[in-house]
Amino acid sequence: MKTRLTEALGITCPVIQAPMAFAAGGTLASAVSSAGGLGMIGGAYGDAGWIDQQFGAAAGVRVGCGLITWKLAEQPQLLDRVLAHEPAAVFLSFGNPAQFAYAIRDAGVPLICQVQTLRDARQALECGADIIVAQGADAGGHGEARGTFALVPEVADEIARQNSQALLCAAGGVTDGRGLAAALMLGADGAVIGTRFWASHEALVHPRILERALRATGDDTIRTKVVDVVRGFDWPGRYNGRVLHNPFIQKWHGSEDALKLEAGVEAEKWTAAQDVGDPDIATAFVGEGIGLISSAAPADDILASLVEDAQRCLAGAAL
Repeated sequence: MKTRLTEALGITCPVIQAPMAFAAGGTLASAVSSAGGLGMIGGAYGDAGWIDQQFGAAAGVRVGCGLITWKLAEQPQLLDRVLAHEPAAVFLSFGNPAQFAYAIRDAGVPLICQVQTLRDARQALECGADIIVAQGADAGGHGEARGTFALVPEVADEIARQNSQALLCAAGGVTDGRGLAAALMLGADGAVIGTRFWASHEALVHPRILERALRATGDDTIRTKVVDVVRGFDWPGRYNGRVLHNPFIQKWHGSEDALKLEAGVEAEKWTAAQDVGDPDIATAFVGEGIGLISSAAPADDILASLVEDAQRCLAGAAL
């Protein structure tokens, strides 16, 4: 399935697997890349040893790495550590990429910038981003309020207005071939897909949490700051995270100030739940697309199905 994205990245499927924190390790990333997409290690909050380990798990397969931009600014030396692995791309999200853009591009590594607003997109273009990812609020994990269906073509129009050669990917709710076809019809060159690969055999997800998520619908997700408060992560105020609703979220959503007062006890509870996979407390960072997923599958089967179904949809649209 040929697009400008596949030509630019040397892949055969116009799909980038989202660098999901704690779920996207080297095994998942290498499986996606081996199947024709671009797999990404979720570098998350900058555990350098873990990142090294996951590049090792990729076993020499060409993969990229995603980093949280505002967190990277607290430890900028981590970028050199990542670039030493010669990643296929560096994917920056949530913050101004200007501080890091030159080093990434100077290393000859494609720069992918995920944006949540048109303002962010303009900032990414000023930094010389090679690929812009327009992320809508349907997405799992952190993000903002804009919807995918309007944000993607608006960013596409901005790229065209600036006569930029930057490529565009859609993210947020792209879960199957219909979503991939829709992304292409909206003017994107491909899609960044998270939740569908979160529910893969290779993802680093506890089976009990996965089992609960696979019974959920998109209605069962919620955007909240609860998880950041309980973990003590000082995310910029503009962002929150989409997660699967559970009793822990139900208890604290809307009462984040009270949670801060109980953070020590509740953090211990939450961490223990993550370790044992207690779905009533632990967090599943999934998007609204979880309602389109009924079972886990190998990453290569997921990618093949995405492309096959997208091609069928596009062929039908051509009629």
